[in-house]
Amino acid sequence: MKNLPLDSQLFVKNRARFVAKMQPQSIAIINSNDELPTNGDALYKFKQNSDLYWLTGIDQEDTMLVLFPDNPDPKYREVLVLVRPNELKEKWDGHRLRKDEAFAVSGISTVVWLDSLDALLQQWVNDASNIYLNSNENNRKSSHIAVRDYRYAQEMKLRYPLHNYLRAAVIFKELRAVKTPEEVKVMQEAVDITEKAFRRVLKFIKPGVWEHEIQAEIVHEFLRNRSAGEAYGSIIASGDRARTLHYIYNNEECKDGELILMDFGAEYGGYNADLTRTVPVNGKFTDRQRQVYNACLHLHNYAKGILRPGITIAKYHEMVGVEAGKEFVKLGLLTEADIKNQDPESPAYRKYLYHGISHHLGVDVHDLGPSFHKPIPEGAVMTVEPGIYIEEEKMGIRIENNIWLTASGNVDLFKNIPVTAEEIEALMK
Repeated sequence: MKNLPLDSQLFVKNRARFVAKMQPQSIAIINSNDELPTNGDALYKFKQNSDLYWLTGIDQEDTMLVLFPDNPDPKYREVLVLVRPNELKEKWDGHRLRKDEAFAVSGISTVVWLDSLDALLQQWVNDASNIYLNSNENNRKSSHIAVRDYRYAQEMKLRYPLHNYLRAAVIFKELRAVKTPEEVKVMQEAVDITEKAFRRVLKFIKPGVWEHEIQAEIVHEFLRNRSAGEAYGSIIASGDRARTLHYIYNNEECKDGELILMDFGAEYGGYNADLTRTVPVNGKFTDRQRQVYNACLHLHNYAKGILRPGITIAKYHEMVGVEAGKEFVKLGLLTEADIKNQDPESPAYRKYLYHGISHHLGVDVHDLGPSFHKPIPEGAVMTVEPGIYIEEEKMGIRIENNIWLTASGNVDLFKNIPVTAEEIEALMK
């Protein structure tokens, strides 16, 4: 990874939080992701399993973590498993972690090589009653590929059929939703790099530039600040293309009089930022663009004001939807009759705001958290991203910040990033 070394206490504390949730006489085994082929002999860029990274900070393939807090031998109560360095492979693929290097990253003192694990694991499992295994239980998951977590679960059940198996994902969903101060510190680095990229592109944007050129400016600024790159595929959508929520092509010219919606964020130290800003290509909002922009900013600030620990996402979305309906009447998009006669299952505001307002953010851009109908916990980091999309006017506007919910109030991690129409116009002059 390109970032400066992180404090290993971040991962030490995450492991302690996980172990505290384990049942007695339990062992937890967490695997790294697969290396996946593209075509021929090429591989996709390796992306570490988020749960394993959250526990260890290790960003290397063929890695495992074994947690057995009741192991009779204290040395093996937490064990990091790495692939043994191979001189020939390193000539082709580069350096692999040594034991001392892995300790510096993770804070785990016991490191064993993968090719020596089986004999040790047999003894540990025999001393345990329960086995925690991992699975991807993100509610947005759509892939049916049998990745390593699921293959490993089947292998373990064949080898040890009489043990009691438990879902590590239940613990991860609870814990990863709550960010420690150490985690937020890393996320703030990602946010600060994202801010630098935003200020850079505000000076670059003008009629005639292309969406991909703006993306190139963003990525350049990310990499020069030790970011791993884009947290997700940047959305650079000028004109009517801004109404496509996951616009990915970024291959059109930005024209005079258009707005351009930019949804991007830096990844740093395995954690992500997620920013959206909408700006005028020529540096000056028209009266109508300003009117709609200010309505979106009002919804953004309203949403930030009601987003608190204890509210459910379902109730929060409902309240923002009611406020959106009021704003859309002011904009002339809806009438009072539209609101009065709307179908409760399909509110009228949905014609112009057809996505959710917030999601959890962390080591995943759509990070783990409780379901829509469970309270948001104190310590969560959430996006706030209302939008207004008007097909008749070929206009799409979205404004997004990242908010840390604390006992003493919300902390806007993007508080230094310009957001008002006046601030944006001043910076684009």
